[in-house]
Amino acid sequence: MVATLGLRPVGEGERQLAPDLARGVMLALIAVANSAIYLYGRPYGIRQHIIEHDLPDRTAAALSMAFVDGRAYPMFAALFGYGMVQIWNRRRDDVEGRRVLKRRSLWLLAFGAVHAVLLFSGDVLGVYGLLGLATVRLLRVRDRTLLVLAGVWLVPVALLSALAYNTPQATYQRTIFWSYAVEDPLTALALRPIEWVMTPVGMAGVFTAGLVGVWAGRRELLAVPDALVRRAAVWGPVTGVLGGLPLALTATGFLEAGEPAALMALNAVHMVSGIAAGLGYAALIALLAQRIGTRRGPLVTALSACGQRSMTSYLLQSVAFVALLPPYTIGLGGWLGSAATVALALGTWAATVVVAESMRRAGVRGPAETLLRRLAYPRG
Repeated sequence: MVATLGLRPVGEGERQLAPDLARGVMLALIAVANSAIYLYGRPYGIRQHIIEHDLPDRTAAALSMAFVDGRAYPMFAALFGYGMVQIWNRRRDDVEGRRVLKRRSLWLLAFGAVHAVLLFSGDVLGVYGLLGLATVRLLRVRDRTLLVLAGVWLVPVALLSALAYNTPQATYQRTIFWSYAVEDPLTALALRPIEWVMTPVGMAGVFTAGLVGVWAGRRELLAVPDALVRRAAVWGPVTGVLGGLPLALTATGFLEAGEPAALMALNAVHMVSGIAAGLGYAALIALLAQRIGTRRGPLVTALSACGQRSMTSYLLQSVAFVALLPPYTIGLGGWLGSAATVALALGTWAATVVVAESMRRAGVRGPAETLLRRLAYPRG
């Protein structure tokens, strides 16, 4: 139903559990994926993952690539598209709805730029801002058109992935994200804007996931999961593992790399299957949220609080990683292996969950979310 009082932020009691719970849980995968980028001082292999030799580290790296790498951000993109529909459905008229969504997307792009320059050039906020600007004009198109566009876009996604990540199996020089191995903080600061501009190439799959999220938002599939959601909850993660495991095992030395053409194909399959995995993760959490209903225990409440403050939690992760991992701070990224880095990432995520729950108990919204709301929504 279209509101008559104009757009406003959603109140605490109006929020759906599934999207917040999904964001809270998936921030753990975001932490694992982002922390791996900070590792340096050793040879880099496929997709710029460091080459490990110990079995625990190789196993952790393989599992991370199969279940996390290129799998978490498509799920957030789907939730972003889903949320755009929720905002659109509360509009008073089309002009108001487009104005708010455009303003919100532009400010996300600005937030992403600041985050990338100061902290983390692999920032995803700016990518979602671009997604929002591209999607706002598609909110009126037919479902069939949305799904056709989402499917067609998989072709350039596969091609870009095959070309962008077709790097040598072992090199001491980074081909992307150079700033993470630089000892001088000013040099790193100068490199980060360049790296951020290149980031959308590696995250091109967000457009497909975002359009599917718009389509799902029209049906409120996260709030009322149907048989399609149940199938997606099974086959999405299965597709992600089957598509990601070959490259993961190759990158960690459990399988031979083979010819360059084969490696390009593995990269393409890895990225496309990651979109299916991200959508499947969202579907799986939607089913879990349906089962939980109103019987939320302390853990679900805390995870949901983190999801409600997902941007604040995401930025706090970057603050923690920059304090601990780069060579110009403590420098843990120069000697930690993949297994220890995963543990550090999960510990950082758990700390943000505690912070978010403390904010919830104090009746405080996330500062990043509060600022975005004030900038995006009309005054009064």
